[in-house]
Amino acid sequence: MAENSLPLMTFYKGWNSYQRNLVEVIAPLSTEQLALPASSHHWTIGMLAQHIIGNRVWWFQMWMGQGSPDLAPLAHWDPSDEVDVPPLDAAALVTGLESTWSMISQSLTRWTGADLEQVFPVPSAMKEEERQYFSPSSMQWIIWHVLEHEIHHGGELSLALGNYGLLGIYGNI
Repeated sequence: MAENSLPLMTFYKGWNSYQRNLVEVIAPLSTEQLALPASSHHWTIGMLAQHIIGNRVWWFQMWMGQGSPDLAPLAHWDPSDEVDVPPLDAAALVTGLESTWSMISQSLTRWTGADLEQVFPVPSAMKEEERQYFSPSSMQWIIWHVLEHEIHHGGELSLALGNYGLLGIYGNI
């Protein structure tokens, strides 16, 4: 049962490396590069980064109540959100990645395996039409979902960068 008392960060150490790699590929990009489409019918490179940031806030703060309330506006960075956010430059995206990672990292350092079964209700702030698509979710499922979401969109981001001759999350591999 000692595993139930270990901080969750013990099991998610690789996420920190992934975060560093995300920051390293986004930081040097110009406004023009961030505006490049991932493909002809997909979001731009910058929009993909905004989506990752917004998703972190959506799940960790809106669902699980983590992080500073100052992060709440970042949930609207998601291109699919109703709030129209103009394209952001690399510095703003890096700040968003770092501040949301801090929220995640602090949570994973504080939580243990014993916390994973905690179930969070659908946020009351959701509109009624949105609420029909969601159900109460466990901490374990939310953490996994955010991580797999980042891996999915990080791959999309890497593929787009590679198509333009730029380094992806794991370099040129």
